[in-house]
Amino acid sequence: MEQTVFITGSNTATFRCPQCGKAKTADVSRYVATNKKVTVNCTCACGHRFRCRLEKRRQYRKSVNLPGRFVCKEEGRLPDTGLMSVVDISTTGLKLKMGVPRTLPIGMQLRVEFQLDDNKRTPMEKRVIVRNVSGPYVGVAFHSDDLDDPALGFYLMP
Repeated sequence: MEQTVFITGSNTATFRCPQCGKAKTADVSRYVATNKKVTVNCTCACGHRFRCRLEKRRQYRKSVNLPGRFVCKEEGRLPDTGLMSVVDISTTGLKLKMGVPRTLPIGMQLRVEFQLDDNKRTPMEKRVIVRNVSGPYVGVAFHSDDLDDPALGFYLMP
């Protein structure tokens, strides 16, 4: 099984052996500039071999499956609404899976509505900006006015 290891701001990563628990921090600066997914093979001092995927994201992303809806309003056009689901969530954005693939331009603003799957079923209504589109998946960043959300921060705590 592959581990996920986060790259720190100083371009290092800490690899922990799943067999014995020993940890080693290494310089991974040569992998920071690449746009491809990076997986490294590790060998612990105990002899155990394991694989780690280097994650360059700055924020933790939580995999979820939260149904919701979106609304996009463009000047001169009727509002477009549809069903979607949130497939991962972080403090800065979401990855959405659209019910029907859409052609959304980068930079377009949407409003998304969904409920967290916490004990309170906390309702979320966020303004977001489209950052990337890949088939039915749309990566969005929270609008600057919607970044600081204590309920979301609490939800994302490990």
